[in-house]
Parts: sequence; C-alpha cells; structure tokens
Amino acid sequence: MTVAAEVDETSPQKLLAPVLSAFWDQPGSWTLDTYRRHDGYEGLRKALAMAPDDVIAYIKDAGLRGRGGAGFPTGMKWQFIPQGDGKPHYLVVNADESEPGTCKDIPLLFANPHSLIEGIVIACHAIRSQHAFIYLRGEVVPVLRRLHEAVREAYAAGYLGTDILGSGLDVDVTVHAGAGAYICGEETALLDSLEGRRGQPRLRPPFPAVEGLYACPTVVNNVESIASVPALVHRGKDWFRSMGSEKSPGFTLYSLSGHVASPGQYEAPLGITLRQLLDMSGGMRPGHRLKFWTPGGSSTPMFTEEHLDVPLDYEGVGAAGSMLGTKALQCFDETTCVVRAVTRWTEFYAHESCGKCTPCREGTYWLVQLLRDIEAGKGRAGDLDKLNDIADNINGKSFCALGDGAASPIFSSLKYFREEYEQHLNGRGCPFDPARSTAWADNDAHLGVNA
Repeated sequence: MTVAAEVDETSPQKLLAPVLSAFWDQPGSWTLDTYRRHDGYEGLRKALAMAPDDVIAYIKDAGLRGRGGAGFPTGMKWQFIPQGDGKPHYLVVNADESEPGTCKDIPLLFANPHSLIEGIVIACHAIRSQHAFIYLRGEVVPVLRRLHEAVREAYAAGYLGTDILGSGLDVDVTVHAGAGAYICGEETALLDSLEGRRGQPRLRPPFPAVEGLYACPTVVNNVESIASVPALVHRGKDWFRSMGSEKSPGFTLYSLSGHVASPGQYEAPLGITLRQLLDMSGGMRPGHRLKFWTPGGSSTPMFTEEHLDVPLDYEGVGAAGSMLGTKALQCFDETTCVVRAVTRWTEFYAHESCGKCTPCREGTYWLVQLLRDIEAGKGRAGDLDKLNDIADNINGKSFCALGDGAASPIFSSLKYFREEYEQHLNGRGCPFDPARSTAWADNDAHLGVNA
C-alpha cells in the first residue's frame, strides 16, 4: 500500500510527508518522463553548479542521516573520503535489503528508481567518484529489470555517462545482483561479495572510506539515504529541517506490517509515533490489541504497548531502549506467542550467520536449540538464564552486527515476557497452542482468550 501524496488537512494523514513516495501510485511512476514531471533531476542541476566540498557541507548542514539502520550522518560519511590521494573513489549503494520486516528499499526501487540514480550522480560529484555500484538482492528480478531500464534511460538522456549536463562530470553505474545472503547487507561483506569473494565481514580498520572496494576509498550508503538527496538539494536544507526533530531531521519511510488493518509504506517526518501511524492506518486487525512490536526490524529490541508514544526518531527510540534501525514496524497482537516469534527470528540468524567468528557461529546455533526445546515444553527453569548468558556472549563480541541483532530479541523478550517463557517450561508446551499444551485452559484468563 502507498499513501497518496495529497491528503485532507483535517485527516490524521496530514502527519505524513510523501516525498519519495509522492507519485508511486501514478501510471508509469518508474519512468524518466514521470520523474521529470515531478522535478526530477532538478536537484542534480543545482548540485552540479556547486563545488564538491560545498555539496558535502550542504548535506551535513541539512542533517541527513543514513536510513539503513545506524543513522550515521550522511555528509560526514562523504567527508571521510580522502582527497588528492590519486586513487579512484567509489560509491556503493546497499540495496541488499534482507532484515526481517524491512521492505522499503525494494518498493522504492520498483516505483521510483530515478530518485536513486539522481542521488547517485550528486553523491559521486560530491566525493569525486566516477563509478557507482548498486548491489541489489538477486531474488527481486522485476526490480532488477526495472532498475536496468532506469539506468538505460538515464544514460540516453545524458544523466549518466560522460560530461553529464555539460558539467564535465563522468559517472558510470553498474547494477550488480547478489545471491541472497543476509550477511551481504553488512557493508564490508557486501564489498567482498562485489569483488567476487565469499561475503564475509572484514576486520576494521582499515575502514571502507580508506580501503573499500578494490582497496580504494569507498562510500557505502543505503538506497533511501541516497534517494533522499535530490529532493533535499532541490527544495533546500531549511525545507528538509522543517520536518522531523533537531537531531533527526527530514522524512523517512516507515514499513508497517504484521497484525495491522492496513500494512504498507508510510512516509512521514522522523519523530512520528506508532500510535499515530496506527490511528491513520486503521489500527490493529479488528477485535485484537497490540502485544509487542519492533521499531526497526527483528534485530532491534522489541517494544510493547507501553511504548506506543515513543517518538520514532534515532534519539527517542534509543532513549526508550531500542534502535530505530530500518523503521520496520512489525506489529504482533495477543494471539502471538513471543517464544515462537523469537525462535523463528533466531533460526533465521543462525541460518544466515557466515560462520567467520565463533561467538556468532556457535552462539546462534545453541540459542536455536534452547529455544526449540523451550517452545516444545522440554525446557527447564535454568534454560532462561542460559539463554541470557549465551546471548550476552554473542552481543558486542562478533565481527559484525549480526550477532548483536540475534541477541536483541532474546534480551528484550526476556525483559518484557519472562513469565510467558516460564509458562512453556516443565513439559507444559506453548500456552498459545491448544493441540500441544497442557496448560491452555489455565492461561486463558492471563492471555485474554475466551475458552
């Protein structure tokens, strides 16, 4: 679902800020003609009239932060690229969207690929790069075809190639289809994969800004981060800062999914709350209430109903004990077993672990074994402390953030739902499954279920 660009000022949807998604619902939204009718490539003309360092300073002043998860300031990342070093500089766009619950970059590329291409040219001008790579998930073949066509259109119109718009800037774009490894969403594993090696995280330093792709200075940015640049440059940094909060300005895409009445992409200023998003989307599915949710995908600590009014920006979510991440708002109602959900997430992380470092390779395996036993009613009281201990031995001790992501749902679910874990122990099984549980009737009152 896409929210329309123009909304009634008296409706809750006036809180939205459609920019990237402003014309997704129009016929041929992905074409160059449609993009140009909506001020497409006007930001590029403005950027090409500026010196590269001035473009970087402009992005820094606007306060654009990376939309891929960590929220690192985009302009600062561009500034890290050393100048006058005599080496080629590269821009790599991370389109390997794999986080459970995250579904913003793929729809963006499918509906509005030229926003990314224009952002790429502006970024290449800023970091003095002549070659950009888009690393896309290979499974999304329709998106791959549409992106290739958009790149072809851009070359034909003079927005890519040599002497772009008479500026003297040369930029080539290579679209690369990955093989579907979650670990390649980690920037250094992505670079190894792009170079033809097995995708595994690199030990840092050196960082990509110094030795990235082909051992040259490289910027790795998320799709939404780069796609947000053209509108920012065209409409101005003051316009951009008029949305969001002081430290988290601008607009962003929130992916609302799960047990909600109207799942989809909601583009709004940073700092909106889940309560506001649910109000405008019809709330949870009829007859049910929110039990727990993730603010940024399954790798971020979960929240509960008490966090409905937490501002969904980097500082607000962080202060409440989680991470904004990719703004993947997975909402689960009272019919969901927390243990079962965490077990499925952990199985995913164990499967996707590259195996390079011991804490993640061994830790995720043993977490899965314990969780499966607990879910089936084979666990014992000491298993909960063991779960917490194993997660602690993974968290902060692996090469990349996959280990941290696997530990997050363990810590947060034990914090908020330890009693539910305990209900699974000592042979009782899952209280949410009457076919497997000996304690279903005893838990009806606790769960708010009618017998």
